[in-house]
Amino acid sequence: MADTRFYDNRGPFTLAELAARIGISIDGATETQVFDVASLRGAGPSHLAYCSDAKAARELDASQAGFCIVSEALAARVPNRMKVLISPDPLMAFAQIASLFYPEHAVQSWDQATAVHASAVMGEGVRLGRGAAVGPDAEIGDRTRIGPNTVVGRGVRIGQDCDIAPNVTIVYSYLGDGVTILPGAQIGQAGFGFASGHRGHIKIPQLGRVIVQDRVEIGACTTIDRGALGDTIIGEGTKIDNLVQIGHNCRIGRHCVIVSQVGISGSCELGDFVVLGGQVGIADHVTVGDGARLAARGATAGDLPGGQDYGGAPAVPIRQWRRQIAAISRLGRPAKRATDE
Repeated sequence: MADTRFYDNRGPFTLAELAARIGISIDGATETQVFDVASLRGAGPSHLAYCSDAKAARELDASQAGFCIVSEALAARVPNRMKVLISPDPLMAFAQIASLFYPEHAVQSWDQATAVHASAVMGEGVRLGRGAAVGPDAEIGDRTRIGPNTVVGRGVRIGQDCDIAPNVTIVYSYLGDGVTILPGAQIGQAGFGFASGHRGHIKIPQLGRVIVQDRVEIGACTTIDRGALGDTIIGEGTKIDNLVQIGHNCRIGRHCVIVSQVGISGSCELGDFVVLGGQVGIADHVTVGDGARLAARGATAGDLPGGQDYGGAPAVPIRQWRRQIAAISRLGRPAKRATDE
């Protein structure tokens, strides 16, 4: 479910209203009310979720959702306790319904007359630079410093002894104690998620949050997207360099080191003490185990077990990568000419 500190739910809606929204017909109980949208894992009996593929269908039996959008091919796998809405494109249908519940999901509105909203809570010794803005119901802990022109959005919580540089934007987020954020970073912006069809691309409402734990450092112009329905989490003590992109729903472990220009796609999981060299690329839904290290400019679309060093694209264990480089180097050498006697 979406956090009410950040999002305004326009529901409930009846099943008939939701079916009309996505252009399908349903039988019986059309006046039953649906109170929210959620993931299969996070949904309760009054919530609507969706299931778009066989992999996600594994979660159906454990889900507590009362309503679910599925394709006709997966309808038989939905438990009897769930009311089924059948759509040829469940993700597109879910995006349309989520936009009905949360029409203002994209960008927070800013209409306050003062730099610090009257409902914001400011701790002792907080220092605000010139041009900084703090939104409604935001909370900033003791001795935290906010740089000039930095924006702290509605409902954001920032812990004690944090240093937030100029020109930073923090929305839909909770930050722990001792967090450092360098200039230009963007925390909590919408993830890059669209449902695509013959009419174009529809934005999937990004209704999650960013959770930054204690003593994390985030480099200049780095972006960390909020979750789609869950949270993006940055573990305690992790250090992130400049110009890093972390996609929605990622879970970064404790004390990781992520070097400049790394790109981590959505829904990836990094264990504790993972190191990613400069310009590493990680495809979506990849898991990297504890203590794994990936050399600069490496890339992977598959899971990497922990406790090893990797290199190359696609990434392989470091010794194998070095042998590959040596073999390629030998192939590139000019052939020796036979000398005349």
